[in-house]
Amino acid sequence: MEITQILGYFGALAIGVVLGLIGSGGSLMAIPIFTYFFHIGPVTTTAYSLFVVGTSATIGALGNLKKKLVNFRIVIFFGIPTFISVFLVRKFLIPIIPEELFSLFGYVVTQHFAILFLLAILMLVSGYSMIHNNKVYHNPFDQLYYNYPIMIIAGVLIGVLTGVIGIGGGFLIVPSLVICLRLPMKNAVVTSMFIIALKSLIGFLGDILNVEINWSFLFGFTLVSVLGILLGSYFSTFVKGEKLKKYFGWFLICIVLCIMVKELFFGETEFI
Repeated sequence: MEITQILGYFGALAIGVVLGLIGSGGSLMAIPIFTYFFHIGPVTTTAYSLFVVGTSATIGALGNLKKKLVNFRIVIFFGIPTFISVFLVRKFLIPIIPEELFSLFGYVVTQHFAILFLLAILMLVSGYSMIHNNKVYHNPFDQLYYNYPIMIIAGVLIGVLTGVIGIGGGFLIVPSLVICLRLPMKNAVVTSMFIIALKSLIGFLGDILNVEINWSFLFGFTLVSVLGILLGSYFSTFVKGEKLKKYFGWFLICIVLCIMVKELFFGETEFI
């Protein structure tokens, strides 16, 4: 096993630890790890990311179901449009996206670069929100604002975006539930975790016939991530997650800078 692959499995552990400690953000690390440590192509990378995210989120969702904090009306009217759009994107849109999209000032913009560019933008947004967002929401659970058209439209848009990039999108879903639907933060996080679990695994189902899956590698990587979640959950009782979010936000911004430098100045990664 090459040293880069060993570092990649440490990255898998880090994904789980981050999810266990702060409940989000770990999925943003999956695509760079698959790309730069294991040299896996963009479509396969996003498929693998959905599986890892879906499996990890399922572990958290199962525990939360027992606490009866999941809002199933939101799962139906927000989650189902998300599930459908993710599946359709992975099943029909991703396979027809060409390897070379267009040329800009003599530079050929490829599918690989476009996915990483979109990921970088979302990582910047997520990192910024983790650094600067100190708001605490206290909304009574009986004052929810069920705007069904907004729920459906937001679900479709988030499903398409996260389906293309191959991420869970918790940092998009949670603010949507809190700001648009006035859902209390605790319930928003739990409901988001449940939606992410189903959405990611359903999206992965759309890839099974289109992508060649290395199941032994994927199961091994996911198992290491799950161990990281258990480890992170254990340490979360000793470390404040809110403080860690700021550090992780800066870490995400550093990853974005590394991705841009690598892609713009050192050429695209060769895939196996």
